[in-house]
Order: sequence, then structure tokens, then C-alpha cells
Amino acid sequence: MMLVIAASLRRGLSGGLRVALVPFITDTPIVVLSLFLLHQLPPWALTAVAVAGGLLVIYLGVNTLRAARRVQFLDQMGELGAGGGELWQGALVNVLNPHPYLFWATVGGPTLLAGWQQSAMNAVLFLLSFYALLVGSQAVVAWLVARQRRALTPVGYRRVLTVCGAVMIALGLMLIRGAWMA
Repeated sequence: MMLVIAASLRRGLSGGLRVALVPFITDTPIVVLSLFLLHQLPPWALTAVAVAGGLLVIYLGVNTLRAARRVQFLDQMGELGAGGGELWQGALVNVLNPHPYLFWATVGGPTLLAGWQQSAMNAVLFLLSFYALLVGSQAVVAWLVARQRRALTPVGYRRVLTVCGAVMIALGLMLIRGAWMA
């Protein structure tokens, strides 16, 4: 969500939507992997993925903090990164984040399989409603942030980016801590 907000501030609605749409790109292999392989992986593999994901989120948070210091005018928002980079950053964060794997291995996968046993329509409806809520809620946040970004002063914009960067760093540290605690 912090990537959606930061991308919406930097690039407007198109940047935020690129990040919001990431699950459509990354989740199919995650679902397949989770359903068939996750229970067979050694515990250290999940720990390694969680630590890598945490480090990546920290890296993105630090970059967001740096961007917050650099920007002086709202016109510079579009210059803070390569166009389309948000999509790949979001995809990398999602692939390295252990939460989608854990969700699909423990909640989503069993629910999807139970729905499939009742009927293919139940499984399809579960997937459609899940992704409509996941991507839809992030798209709404992207739209709201993008709509209000021009109302921000340069100082307000820097503050929001600083908060986003700090939250990303905290989330990255939480991912790493969770990996070590597990």
C-alpha cells in the first residue's frame, strides 16, 4: 500500500494503478507455487525469501526518503524515477514478500480448493471477489492520493513521502524480524 501511495504521489493515478495491478502479474505463479510446493520447502527457504523481501522493502523506503529530500517543486514529481518502474518495483516486492505465499498456502489455497470441490464457479467467484477487493481497494487509494496530490505544498509532499519511506523501512524490518522469529 505504501508503494501505491508513493507511486501515486510521484506519477499520479497511472503510477499508483501500475502498482495496484501487480497482483495480476505476480500472483498466478505464487498461487501455483504455494499450492504445490510451499509445504515441501525447507524452513530456511521461507526465511531467506522473507529476509530478501524485507531488505528490498527497506531499500525502497530509503529511496523514497532520498526522493523526499530531493524534490523541491511539485513539477519534479514526474522526474523522480523511470516511467513504469513502479510496476517492476511492486512486482519484485510482491514476489519476495512471504505473505502472499503464506496466505495462499494456509487460507487462500484451501479456500480455493474447497470451492473447486463444490463447483468450478465457486472457485472462480472466490478468485474474482478476492482480486476485485485487493486490486480495487488499492486502485481507490491510488485515485484518492493522485487526485489530491496537486493540493499538496512541496513541504506537505516531502512530509508524506517521508512518512511513506519510514513506514516502508519499518515494514521491512518487521518482515526480517518475523523471518528470524519464525
